[in-house]
Amino acid sequence: MSASDPIAFIDLQAQRARMGGKIDDAIAKVLAHGRFIMGPEVPELEKRLAEMGGAEHCVSCSSGTDSLLLVLMAWGIGPGDGVIVPAMTFASTAEVVALTGATPVFCDVLPDTFNMDPADVEAAIKVAKDQGLNLKAVIPVDLFGQPADYPAIQAIADAHGLKVMADSAQSFGGALAGKPVGSWGDATSVSFFPAKPLGCYGDGGAVLTDDADLAAKMRSLRVHGQGTNKYDNVVIGLNARLDTLQAAILLCKLDIFADEIEKRQVVAARYAAGLAGLATPPAVIDGAVSAWAQYTIKVANRDAVAAALKDRGVPTAVYYPVSLSDQPAYAHYPRTAKGAPVSAALTHEVLSLPMHPYMDEATQDRILAAVKEAVAA
Repeated sequence: MSASDPIAFIDLQAQRARMGGKIDDAIAKVLAHGRFIMGPEVPELEKRLAEMGGAEHCVSCSSGTDSLLLVLMAWGIGPGDGVIVPAMTFASTAEVVALTGATPVFCDVLPDTFNMDPADVEAAIKVAKDQGLNLKAVIPVDLFGQPADYPAIQAIADAHGLKVMADSAQSFGGALAGKPVGSWGDATSVSFFPAKPLGCYGDGGAVLTDDADLAAKMRSLRVHGQGTNKYDNVVIGLNARLDTLQAAILLCKLDIFADEIEKRQVVAARYAAGLAGLATPPAVIDGAVSAWAQYTIKVANRDAVAAALKDRGVPTAVYYPVSLSDQPAYAHYPRTAKGAPVSAALTHEVLSLPMHPYMDEATQDRILAAVKEAVAA
């Protein structure tokens, strides 16, 4: 790449070039056999995802959002129930709770990892009980690709009889304490949105779990609550299947996924070294391997820095400009007494830099040089 070439925020074209005609061939195979819904590629993908995630079962579905919703529905969560979610996350995490009729209860995040603060989970539990909610579950989010502190959160959940669903939309391929993402909590939600580390060419998602009963319920729910046949509807369900074409694409990408995760580690390490003294790189907890869905720094005068980087040809993004707990649709839901001050502060500090496994050193050096100039401006 020359110094004048545009810089990609996420380079899906480089990935496609690496794979050659493999994806085209996989798509052509589906077109030939014609089983576009629940074709043979779907169970094959589920088997491979379960193996990679260290889980007994994998249930694929139509999106990461639906993967969250399927779990809550299968657990029977509804009106009068409460579910703890972080204030700094994408809308889906709290949205699915509200869609079941339950109440999302917000807690704050940690300032260095951006993930759920276990101490504030305890405070959120008290708030939920004080409001008369039947607290059922906690949904930690693996923001930007790093697993949340599951040992600490699981201990709290166990003490209070709560389920744990890992919102691992951004972290599949990562690990914590030697255990892969997919093996923490009672269930793990995964997204295959194109920008995710393992992304398809549309929407897609999956749930990983060791709970056979939960998996069976979700397999029914994703097909309109189907029983013994498609005209036997035993529960109210959804149309939430993963289509065969997306499964075929994901199977191709799985062949290179482990290598891509390793390459992301190299890019992240160079960022951390090059940003020293310029900005605050994301902290990684001991024993964690991040999937580095995004590389998100904290920097003073964030908006001015982002504008200066844009002038220098470096694309950036802000995740998120407003805490979810402060969004109009969610501002009335309960949160701890102190609110979510860390999440609120981060909305003015976080800035995501280009991150993908195909970034060469020359391109990354251009980005780092631009950051140095932007911070000094």
